[in-house]
Amino acid sequence: MTCLIDCETDINWDFDHLTLYERAVDAVLSAENCPFETVVSLLITDDEGIRQINREKRGIDSPTDVLSFPIPEYEHPADFTLAEEDSSNFDPESGELMLGDIVISQERIAAQAEEYGHDIQREYAFLIVHSMLHLCGYDHIEKEDQELMEERQKIIMAKLTDDFPKLAINR
Repeated sequence: MTCLIDCETDINWDFDHLTLYERAVDAVLSAENCPFETVVSLLITDDEGIRQINREKRGIDSPTDVLSFPIPEYEHPADFTLAEEDSSNFDPESGELMLGDIVISQERIAAQAEEYGHDIQREYAFLIVHSMLHLCGYDHIEKEDQELMEERQKIIMAKLTDDFPKLAINR
């Protein structure tokens, strides 16, 4: 598993955000029984940076908390069959499945942590888990899909609390 990270902001969090990113990615991949070594990219930016990406990629001219850009296509969530059938989904050098890109607004992490009454560490992990589920083919457009995705998030976040007790607050 390769977890790439790029930060466009000065991060002054009181926790190891790289380790938490790696553990959150691993927790999702384990929970979803991903059969491949993978590569995932994370960009931490500010509200203006995510607004620009949101405008360019989705035609929505506003900031958001997290954006997910999956590479493989899925017939069903966490069904990696289609990914396996398309060699362009795999990094030619490493052989890893390229799941996609995550973009997170550092400002939204802080604002939402305050809004929901929990730690920044928990919000950061939650947004990574949420986005990773998108990279594994989940969405929340239809009510039943939303319920499934929320259930998966709860299960994965609960597993992460063993190593990161501040993540225990439910959302």
